[in-house]
Amino acid sequence: MQSIDLNSDMGEGMPNDALLMPYISSANIACGFHAGNEQIMQQTIALCIQHKVAIGAHPGFNDKENFGRRSLSLSDTELWECIQQQVDTLRQICNDMGAQLHHIKLHGALYNMVSADVVLAEKVAYILHQLYPQVWVYALSGSCFIHACKTLGLPTASEVFADRTYQDNGQLTPRTANNALIQTTESALQQVVSMVLHQQVHTVTNAIIPIDADTICLHGDGAHAVEFAKSIYQTLQQNSIGIKTL
Repeated sequence: MQSIDLNSDMGEGMPNDALLMPYISSANIACGFHAGNEQIMQQTIALCIQHKVAIGAHPGFNDKENFGRRSLSLSDTELWECIQQQVDTLRQICNDMGAQLHHIKLHGALYNMVSADVVLAEKVAYILHQLYPQVWVYALSGSCFIHACKTLGLPTASEVFADRTYQDNGQLTPRTANNALIQTTESALQQVVSMVLHQQVHTVTNAIIPIDADTICLHGDGAHAVEFAKSIYQTLQQNSIGIKTL
């Protein structure tokens, strides 16, 4: 049976985490900078262990006021420390709880910046290769960041989004745009089926672009997150596609 990973951003203080767990195969857990704290990390890891969900670190900018969604300019040293402090914090909690860190997925503005900026992508890929060479990296499908990670030999997963719209260049539509978020279950399912079964996605201009899909992201803070997750899970099962961790 064909399978795909279904991931969700979690540990951000939202009420949906426990409800989403039965439908996903990996979780990206906030590490305290853009959201979350040590107690929430512990609680979320416990849920992952209970549901056999792979555990990922979800580091972002140290900017809780803007939920890590405001672009910041960091020096190379600051960037290294920003990533290492967050990932190591979550990894230590995993170790203390008898769990293992499976992957790293950047959050918010940092995720978008490395997806579009070649120089920054190479810097962050180098940091991850130096610190965590065996840990999977979830990166935007087709982006310069996933290319940089692959070039260094990092294990990578091409990430696509069930609840976000796409630009013609393969980048996500900025959240500042009115059409950035997918609001209906029907539209989310159409996009997921197109990406997984046909390796393509319709953009906001109705262009069709090719896309590789190893893991599907569903934002845990979305208004329809649980409904989307359940419907995506059921639809993929009906199409003989299992939900499985990479």
